[in-house]
Amino acid sequence: MANGALWRWGEKNAQDWINLFCGVLLFISPWALGFSGDMMAARTAWVGGAIIFLMGVAALARFAEWEEWVALIVGALVIISPWALGFAAIQAAMWSGVVLGVIVVLSSISEIWAVHHPAALAGR
Repeated sequence: MANGALWRWGEKNAQDWINLFCGVLLFISPWALGFSGDMMAARTAWVGGAIIFLMGVAALARFAEWEEWVALIVGALVIISPWALGFAAIQAAMWSGVVLGVIVVLSSISEIWAVHHPAALAGR
């Protein structure tokens, strides 16, 4: 299960939906929270949100572990981006990146753990 891909339309994990939703929220956050004028902050949200969203869609369609790793890495980059790219002073951009990035990272870690520890989920 960890190495192979599975068709998953009948078995959709909550983590994939969470990542998909966080990707959408991150993508629209520059407009919704009013920081679309700062191109570095906005582009970070748009690119990060799009990648996280696409990984969620891909994982819902056909699961492969690499999708979760990509979402985890992008989520971590979104968390550190306000300081690394210099827009930490824009509170809305900083907090949206940190909060949604943490949710994506935790969700991805949860699914990766579940793939490698299926017996724990089965109650064994």
